[in-house]
Amino acid sequence: MRGWLRIVPFNDPRDSILIGQPGWWLRGRGICRLLEIEQARVHGDEIVAKVGGLDDRDSAEALKGCEVLVSRAAFPGAAPGEVYWIDLIGCSVRNPAGELLGVVASVEEFGADPVLRLDLPGEATDGKSARLIPLVPAYVLEVDLPGRRIVADWQADYWEGT
Repeated sequence: MRGWLRIVPFNDPRDSILIGQPGWWLRGRGICRLLEIEQARVHGDEIVAKVGGLDDRDSAEALKGCEVLVSRAAFPGAAPGEVYWIDLIGCSVRNPAGELLGVVASVEEFGADPVLRLDLPGEATDGKSARLIPLVPAYVLEVDLPGRRIVADWQADYWEGT
């Protein structure tokens, strides 16, 4: 298919938010641009898309390895009891006693369960020591997105000596 892009989504392609979006952002290797999507469909474990103005294989090949993004405004509402990870970034994290544990800098996937990576306000991170909390109900007791806060069953001294 001349000029079509093959996308390998992180989730099941039938559930991908990419399907039906009129535009995707492409980011990588010095590229950051909005693409007009003329057509997108599931093809096996991938998504194939026809992009406006992209008419040959070489042009499509030049975009290989780029990250595909869509506007947060295009996301459907989260199901009850679920949140989008992107919405957790910037939330303060406190334990039930009210002690500040940090602010969510990212949500990362390491295998079994995702984890919250926290920064402590005013503290420089050296990249070696990380404040990580598993994003599982046993530790994350409450998520209040409108209030931008999370309550976690965790103690600050769990990280001492790391």
